Amino acid sequence: MPDSAAKPKAMTRTLLSGGNPQIAKADGDAPVQAYIEAMPGWKRDIGQLLNALVMQQVPHARKAVKWNSPFYGVEGQGGSWRFMCLRGL
Repeated sequence: MPDSAAKPKAMTRTLLSGGNPQIAKADGDAPVQAYIEAMPGWKRDIGQLLNALVMQQVPHARKAVKWNSPFYGVEGQGGSWRFMCLRGL
């Protein structure tokens, strides 16, 4: 059996011209995790770390992907936080 058949194929996502993965707008953890998994190379590690830090400090934060970026916020508290995956870094 060839090695390629034994290993699951990595999901490929389109990177937009700015460098952000193209992920559909949606609420919840799943689209944020899809965004992080689609981040290229070392940026994925940073995305995982940022997600873990936010959830450690604000465990009740709500998550969403909007405008091809993951957003975090607390309902009724105003404001939100997001990060982007920029090309060229």
